[in-house]
Amino acid sequence: MNFLSLASTSLIFNNPFVDRFNEGGPVHMTLILICLILTLFFLVKAFVSRSKDDVQSKKMMRLAAESGLLGLVIGFFASIIGLIEAFDAVEGIGGEISPALLAGGLKVSFLTILFGTFTFIISRIGLLILKWKQKA
Repeated sequence: MNFLSLASTSLIFNNPFVDRFNEGGPVHMTLILICLILTLFFLVKAFVSRSKDDVQSKKMMRLAAESGLLGLVIGFFASIIGLIEAFDAVEGIGGEISPALLAGGLKVSFLTILFGTFTFIISRIGLLILKWKQKA
């Protein structure tokens, strides 16, 4: 039991995906993660109700599209906020900044865009599959 809890703890805290998640800002990344989970939920619900209730399926497809788009928009919004904060920090230092530090800041600001884009792509692929499987 102790080994199992130690192994699960090391999998969570030594995971590069968790590190990137925290680097991107836990608040914004959590909002995007919620959008991803909602998108997956709506896609599964649309797939399950596809044969039973066409109206419900179309409603779930619209919700999946909207939640995927919301994840993308939150990603861009968080990136803009991060860039403004980074430029404020550069301005506070007095403009003397190393290129490595600037590159690191830009990398962190792009993490939210990447995760939001991933959420949007997943929603689009799911919707494409559902539309392909729909009755003509």
